[in-house]
Amino acid sequence: MLKLRDIVADGAIVPALASADRAGVVEELLSALVASGAVPPEAKADLVKKVLDRERKGTTGVGRGVAVPHAKHPGLANMAAAIGISQRGVDFASIDKQPVYSVVLLLSPEERAEDHLLAMEVIFRNLGKDTFRRVLRSATTTEEVSVLIDEADRMGLSR
Repeated sequence: MLKLRDIVADGAIVPALASADRAGVVEELLSALVASGAVPPEAKADLVKKVLDRERKGTTGVGRGVAVPHAKHPGLANMAAAIGISQRGVDFASIDKQPVYSVVLLLSPEERAEDHLLAMEVIFRNLGKDTFRRVLRSATTTEEVSVLIDEADRMGLSR
């Protein structure tokens, strides 16, 4: 069974996003995925474009302070996600018109659409839990987010 730990790249947790807008947050999280080795540097610019193009088609700000931007790309070998937390909130044009504080960016190989959907299911199942969202939003360190991910997987929230 797929778990959050299988999706979230080591080193791709940004507990204090510096960016104040959607494009900046996407760029920041992609930079973390590149730095972690989960995304090839040469794919970054195209991935930023793909994610932002996807945002223009329909917001990934799903409400309750959460956004899950995502894209598929042929240059990726594996699925990878980054998690970012904004203390001030970011306008993601969310469906509830509220700022976003927790962002999970998911990237998948283009030819693995089913795995992408499974990963989205795991992400949304966790973000659908009030406790998970509250703890994630209040996390101030990479370690706190890592502990939350491991605890969610251990408690079976990912299933």
